[in-house]
Amino acid sequence: MIPAPEALAALHAAAFTVPRPWSAEEIAALLADPLCLLAHRPEGFALARAVAGEAELLTIAVHPDARGRGVGTALLAELLGLARDRAAERMFLEVAASNESAIRLYQAAGFTRIGLRRGYFADGAARTDALVLSCDLAAPAS
Repeated sequence: MIPAPEALAALHAAAFTVPRPWSAEEIAALLADPLCLLAHRPEGFALARAVAGEAELLTIAVHPDARGRGVGTALLAELLGLARDRAAERMFLEVAASNESAIRLYQAAGFTRIGLRRGYFADGAARTDALVLSCDLAAPAS
């Protein structure tokens, strides 16, 4: 059963302040899109889109109380499987260059850096660079 957008928005708000958390309406619009992929647990969720052989990871939100317990790893593994099921051959994402724990999570799952987007994320007047990462989904799952 898919959780209510309000519940997912509450999880997103607990997980993020920068960039701003997504609203229930924004999450509902994503979930209504037939290209959307959702992996969820009570402690978090991950969203992606898959089309034309490619997938884009949109977010992974894990409640702060559940961090460091493998929830993000499990959500990412499930999402990669869902993308493979949709015939995606590659998944892409952007991650803040300063988010070392997320970068380690993605690298452990097989993502590698393919680019840099300068000033991609906004935090008020400040801007943060994003690393662009990619994962070959045709490779055996790790």
